[in-house]
Amino acid sequence: MRERSDPAESRFAPLFEAFARAGTPAMPAIYHDDFADEVEAQLRGCRLVLVWCNPVEQGRRRDRLDALLRRVADAGVVVSAHPDTILKLGTKDVLFETRDLPFGSDVRRVESLVQLEAELPARLQSGARVLKQHRGHSGIGVWRVERADGASPRGRLRVRHAQRGSEEELLEMGQLLARLAPYFEAANGGHMIDQPWQPRLAEGMVRAYLVQDRVAGFGHQAVNALYPGVAGAPAPQPGPRLYHGPELAQFQDLKRHLETEWVEMLRARAGLARDRLPFLWDCDFMFGERAAGAAERYVLCEINVSSVAPFPPSAIAPLVSAVHARLQQP
Repeated sequence: MRERSDPAESRFAPLFEAFARAGTPAMPAIYHDDFADEVEAQLRGCRLVLVWCNPVEQGRRRDRLDALLRRVADAGVVVSAHPDTILKLGTKDVLFETRDLPFGSDVRRVESLVQLEAELPARLQSGARVLKQHRGHSGIGVWRVERADGASPRGRLRVRHAQRGSEEELLEMGQLLARLAPYFEAANGGHMIDQPWQPRLAEGMVRAYLVQDRVAGFGHQAVNALYPGVAGAPAPQPGPRLYHGPELAQFQDLKRHLETEWVEMLRARAGLARDRLPFLWDCDFMFGERAAGAAERYVLCEINVSSVAPFPPSAIAPLVSAVHARLQQP
């Protein structure tokens, strides 16, 4: 793939075309651990690198790539998203760090299986919880858990994994702990994040796409991978994600919150320098519970920084403009 890479055949072909129209030369760099040195040499000859790579892909991790990108950045190349930025914004820990902000929720950080076994039953008395591994994608390592046996605090649990095709199961606590044990290994982050279930999830998920600190578009999708279903039956397939420009009337309040308050709150809470905001990233929001007549409530579900694709066409022009502006800086 690296030898025959052609921008015109890439899934980013419209972005390559936009860079060409703007007079900004861009080239593809196909990465694999097996020829990492070759890719590093190529990137060191560039001024700016935009990175699309999942944290875990078919059993492979980003460790070698992240070390490479840090060296390239230390050599003076602008890297987005920088691996350190991903660790600050793009893991589930951001939900814990921002739990007290306007888009936060009652999030807990669980450091061990012992802690989970001791604390989860009490939290389940108030309703279902969603347990999330430190870092992942495509619903992998995200589990909805609720009590299945009424008043019994130590009874069976109704459990569904968010990975596509997973079935709802009835498990004992010990069985659940065995399923979750790998996420507490050091190589997988060593902990999990526990977030309250949002009953309005059936109304869909709102994805706000940002170019640095400005909203560049929205995606709205019916997400039902975790919605309660019939034990032994797979969840229904999610609906298509519908893409919209930043002017979509339905989400103007969300746009205003992000651009005037929330991005700055995130940046400050993460200890992230303003110039380290990603050129392209997105925030996924669920609809939170609210009183009748109250303003819409949005609850942060996750932030995607490391592989934001696909994205709405409305994001291309501001992305190219932001890259061009950075390249003009000394």
